[in-house]
Amino acid sequence: MEAFLEAGEIEDGMALLAEAIRAMEAWGERWYEAELFRFKGLLLLASSTDAQDKAEACFQHAIAIAHSQGARLFELRAAMALSRLDCDSRQRERRKETLGSVYRAFDEGFDTPDLKEASALLDALA
Repeated sequence: MEAFLEAGEIEDGMALLAEAIRAMEAWGERWYEAELFRFKGLLLLASSTDAQDKAEACFQHAIAIAHSQGARLFELRAAMALSRLDCDSRQRERRKETLGSVYRAFDEGFDTPDLKEASALLDALA
């Protein structure tokens, strides 16, 4: 999915994503579900300037799924995507709190790219 984003092939990415979601539902294999919804939000943002509300819903859904599955890395990635959205100061504070709570759940791995990126994003939001 990231390759489609980087290449600007949004329609192809959305088609592949829809196929992946259908397969996930058909097979009942949901371990990657949070990432699929995070990618859906990213693709929506890339496809239209007025898709922010839909993208936000995807990121919130991805956070909830990852949290329920105990998939902290996927939860962190979705929280970072949510935190990057344009918003007013009240929403920004809530998003910072969401990202911070997910980040603080980690007790190791702080030298990994995802956690370094989350730390930098938290600093930028402060």
